[in-house]
Amino acid sequence: MKDLLLITPPFTQLNTPYPATAYLKGFLNTKNISAFQMDLGIEVILELFNKKTFAELFDLAAENQRIVSDNCQRIYALREAYLEPLEDIIQFLQGKNQSLARQICTDHYLPRASRFNQLDDMDWAFGSMGFQDKAKHLATLYLEDLSDFIIECIDDNFGFSRYAERLGQSAHSFNELYSNLEAQPTYIDQITLDILKTCIKATQPKLICFSVPFPGNLYSAFRCAQYIKTHFPEIKIAMGGGFPNTELRSLTDVRVFEFFDFITLDDGELPIELLHHNLIGNDSPQLYKRTFLLENGKVSYQNNSPKPDYKQLEIGTPDYSDLNLDQYISVIEIANPMHSLWSDGRWNKLTMAHGCYWGKCTFCDISLDYIKIYEPITAKLLVDRMAQIIDQTGENGFHFVDEAAPPSLMKALALEILKRKMTVTWWANIRFEKNFTHDLCQLLKASGCIAVSGGLEVASDRLLKLIDKGVTVEQVAQVTRNFTEANIMVHSYLMYGYPTQTIQETIDSLEMVRQLFKLGIIQSGFWHQFALTAHSPIGQNPDAYNITPHYKNISFAHNDIDFSDNTGIDHNMFSFGLKKSLFNFMHGIGFDLPLQDWFDFKIPHTTIHRDFIYDSLETPVDFKLKPRGKALWLGSLPLISEFSKTKKGNTYAYLKLSFHLKTDTIDITLNKNHGDWFIDMLSKLTPNNEQLLTLSELKKDFESHFDNFELFWFSKSIMTLRENGLLVL
Repeated sequence: MKDLLLITPPFTQLNTPYPATAYLKGFLNTKNISAFQMDLGIEVILELFNKKTFAELFDLAAENQRIVSDNCQRIYALREAYLEPLEDIIQFLQGKNQSLARQICTDHYLPRASRFNQLDDMDWAFGSMGFQDKAKHLATLYLEDLSDFIIECIDDNFGFSRYAERLGQSAHSFNELYSNLEAQPTYIDQITLDILKTCIKATQPKLICFSVPFPGNLYSAFRCAQYIKTHFPEIKIAMGGGFPNTELRSLTDVRVFEFFDFITLDDGELPIELLHHNLIGNDSPQLYKRTFLLENGKVSYQNNSPKPDYKQLEIGTPDYSDLNLDQYISVIEIANPMHSLWSDGRWNKLTMAHGCYWGKCTFCDISLDYIKIYEPITAKLLVDRMAQIIDQTGENGFHFVDEAAPPSLMKALALEILKRKMTVTWWANIRFEKNFTHDLCQLLKASGCIAVSGGLEVASDRLLKLIDKGVTVEQVAQVTRNFTEANIMVHSYLMYGYPTQTIQETIDSLEMVRQLFKLGIIQSGFWHQFALTAHSPIGQNPDAYNITPHYKNISFAHNDIDFSDNTGIDHNMFSFGLKKSLFNFMHGIGFDLPLQDWFDFKIPHTTIHRDFIYDSLETPVDFKLKPRGKALWLGSLPLISEFSKTKKGNTYAYLKLSFHLKTDTIDITLNKNHGDWFIDMLSKLTPNNEQLLTLSELKKDFESHFDNFELFWFSKSIMTLRENGLLVL
């Protein structure tokens, strides 16, 4: 018996649980409030994709005469071939029975329908020995064939990472969603509700909390709530998460509360604690934090608790218990290494800081608390939490899901990881800002960072300034070069159709992107069209950005706003060409084609010089000392041999220092006095030291014995080490 049941409704990701319930359970542990959590999505997927269920789906589709297209007729004709390996494929994608990879990679093991028509060049994507990834990709296409059959013949709302998403997108009125909920539950709904019923009977909660991060979770949350109201009317039901936080702030439709008793906004810890307290206590009046409820037949927003929200250091460590972590499915939808990070492997989700340290981008919801309230935690506490999660989950991979991870905290995190000699693999969302120097990127790589994703947005300095991104294209190029040289993969979010953007700027932006990919300093990207949101600076002051919003009567969801661009440009027409060109660039081809070839309508010539990005990277070596920069040596201590040389009758003593790096050995030579001093200092420059020495402190110590620290620091020997792990941070 539990006080609370925390549920993520179908569907989010196949490979890893969405972290909201784990965050909440971790907090509730600190308050001794018992809670059980479940990812309803993965449980439904596993029930759906087994032989027995899918055989029923084939029969149902035939019985209802829903098999129309040539593609689905082919899948149905091959139904036995699709059913036979289904459970083995699911187990393989769960990380079991890995020897099956070689079988999957043969030509005749898996049946193939339309998803295989666009099959990437397997040798290019995975090489001759990449059996596991190649097999995952083929197995994913096989499942997507079956998904296409479900969508056409059983339930057109289905999607692996969403369900009935259309009903949650721009749903200004509750009418359509309400109408769908009045209909009989679908086949997939029934699977969902059966699993839900079993869990409720096992846990017997007083309060069920649905975390709804995306529009594609909304319908299922309401369908589940409807079922609970009918069959377990004594249980109270709450909804929170990303969707209500951004979309339901203007809620007025009383019908919503036929399904939910409470809808909470923003950080969920305190609102849920108060709801729990209200259920078990007899306090009057009852206190709430940012909570919608029904009072006297009207929607009421209650925020009468004087208690402040909890600080990040008070919310505890995310708790992944109860979740069936060994049941998640790793898939590779696209033969692109960065895209596979989202869908392949199980990543523990963490945040370095609440909110965004920049908090200025004009397209972003910077007026809302999840962006506006910036609060980092210490690196030591962060690594403590990482260690606890590794102990619990057995997984040492982490995805930091910050809006933009702060460089200073990333540096402190990396140093703490190295100091504790932890083996972790991690990646993060960032801003491409100038603080990501060559040396910082090398440090991040040494600590286990494998990838970063960040917004270049519109590759135009005028528009970047209008966005208030705080970067230039030249700066982005230099930063992505720094990451790439550290062997950290770079994914860039790209935007088109930003207010006032001209056709010329769109083409020039494409040319910038072409050059970035051609030089290999960005490895992955995604174009998306600008969307106007109610809580962004543009949404709150559209006249300043030369657009005309088309407001609607809002009784339910309010975030995306339809608008007209006063330039009169139809930005939709660029969508196919931008995405097609990017797909080719990510495959390393098409760089020398004229930009016109990506479009079936006339475009202007680019005004960007063909070597603009290349020239941006031609920065001279900086021989200025950075006094406050902290020196760090990432390698081991050297092997030392002494020798002497005679010049003009004088004998001089030298030290040969041999540094054995992981993949190489480098030798440097210093005169003995300098060498003895440097060896003594080197042991103080490792990550094990509580406080790293600054260059100013090194200079002071050096010049207490010798002259001219700058001449020593910029000597050939030290510069060789600077290229191989001697960093200045």
